Amino acid sequence: MLMKISFVIPAHNEENYIGDCLDSILREKKDAPCDVEVIVVDNASIDSTAAVVEKYGWVRLVREPEKGIVKARRAGFAVSTGDLIANVDSDSRLTPGWIKTVCDEFSKDPKLVGLSGPFRYYDLPEKMARSIRRFYYIAFCFYLINRFILHIGSMLQGGNFVVRRDALEKIGGYDTNVEFYGEDTNIARRLYRVGRVKFTFKLPMYSSGRRLAQEGAWTMAWRYGINYFWMTFFGRPFTKSSTDIRLQNKNNPYYAPTNRAKELGIKTAAIIFFFAVVCALCYGVYALALVLMSK
Repeated sequence: MLMKISFVIPAHNEENYIGDCLDSILREKKDAPCDVEVIVVDNASIDSTAAVVEKYGWVRLVREPEKGIVKARRAGFAVSTGDLIANVDSDSRLTPGWIKTVCDEFSKDPKLVGLSGPFRYYDLPEKMARSIRRFYYIAFCFYLINRFILHIGSMLQGGNFVVRRDALEKIGGYDTNVEFYGEDTNIARRLYRVGRVKFTFKLPMYSSGRRLAQEGAWTMAWRYGINYFWMTFFGRPFTKSSTDIRLQNKNNPYYAPTNRAKELGIKTAAIIFFFAVVCALCYGVYALALVLMSK
């Protein structure tokens, strides 16, 4: 039987971004090896988000008056009919072959319940984009440790993850007690108990870097990292609230962290920590070599 994928896209005041997101899905939908439905959840918007979505006759528009990304995901899931639920953000755009990769991965592995990949930021300077890719490599190492060694969870990238409908129902759906940070780790942690949850660099998604541009890349790396750790080991987010980021120029967000002192402090601390770890490892290897040579 042909598999069906339901896109659920929360949208709070996203009139400037949602059209590009839907256009990218339409492009990929034409050659999709499975059925596709698209649901946009107008999440308490006060701009023209709904009016933009209504221009796309093949898209279903639902409304969730209570603001919150997890509440919006839940509202979209409630009306969806697909075997797979693709959780995509309204400022994201599908990469070529995205739908095919998803369908192939789930078709070949019946025990796969969650699939995710990294973001590629289409509106950040290339130098910063390379730095963020390095952060993903570090995060991937933690994912491998978490999944294959500690066996307590996995990793999903919010805005670029797909779950099996029956698995999501089995774990009780979305946890609306989580507001923003850690919501993807919460799902990954619970899904891991019922099947395989996989993160792969073969499933990238284009996304806006507006949050990193305004709050700072190092600040956001720390915030996402600490919330991943806190949700994984303590079952709750470290950060309870978030800030809406809306830019005037969506195609070229100017990188200007609002708290430069904090950004510099976190960057400095991270560099010192990195070199401390490297020095400790080098000293350990040196000490081990001395012990072996003395025998």
